[in-house]
Amino acid sequence: MRRYFIAAALVALVLPAAAVAKGPVSASISGPALDRSLTIRGDGEGPGTALGTLADASGFFAQMFGQSPDPTLAVRPGGTLGPRYRVVYVVPGPNDIQSRVVQNLYPYAKPVALTYMKPGQAFWDSERTHGGWYRASTGLKKMLVRAGLPTRTHA
Repeated sequence: MRRYFIAAALVALVLPAAAVAKGPVSASISGPALDRSLTIRGDGEGPGTALGTLADASGFFAQMFGQSPDPTLAVRPGGTLGPRYRVVYVVPGPNDIQSRVVQNLYPYAKPVALTYMKPGQAFWDSERTHGGWYRASTGLKKMLVRAGLPTRTHA
């Protein structure tokens, strides 16, 4: 009986934490060569929608919550960054909290697209972003071009 009580207590502790670790519900992208901000919506917790692809390909989850092994870098990788785009994510949390966190995108960086999230951004009142640099997947630039970014930088 004691074993079941301990198991139930562990489940009660783990489930609320897992339920809180949600993806974004929207993202607003601004930057050079855009006449207006691009609004990206959908399910931000996995591929299949533009927002899910953005979150996955840009390293949002690793930068927001941290992961093990950690794919983020504390120091900017070498190479050319190119123009910077700013993403403001809206992330739902407990007690109907809607937090906003900022991520910088460098979709034209060479040799590979990069993203950066400043460590320590506050969200859900008491949480802080893990932050860091992230080598983005090739799907990031493709998704951003479909959403309205130019195919190439004009800088």
